[in-house]
Amino acid sequence: MKEFVNNLSCAQFQAQLPELIGTGENIAVHPHLESCKLCRALLDDLEAIAQAARQLFPNEEPPDALWEHIESAIEHEEAAQER
Repeated sequence: MKEFVNNLSCAQFQAQLPELIGTGENIAVHPHLESCKLCRALLDDLEAIAQAARQLFPNEEPPDALWEHIESAIEHEEAAQER
């Protein structure tokens, strides 16, 4: 796990927040959040927004036939360009 920097100000922590979230690591254990209610509330709000967004736009796998259609269209386009 990436070593977290201690003693960050709220501004410093919040500036790093997108990168921290992007790592996929559990940032809830970040030392800054242990002592800062404001940033903990911000993270909780961001997690609630992300959860709501996932419910609005569920991640669905496309049907297998779609990939076959895409491959066929690419092959057709390549054949047309060779003519």
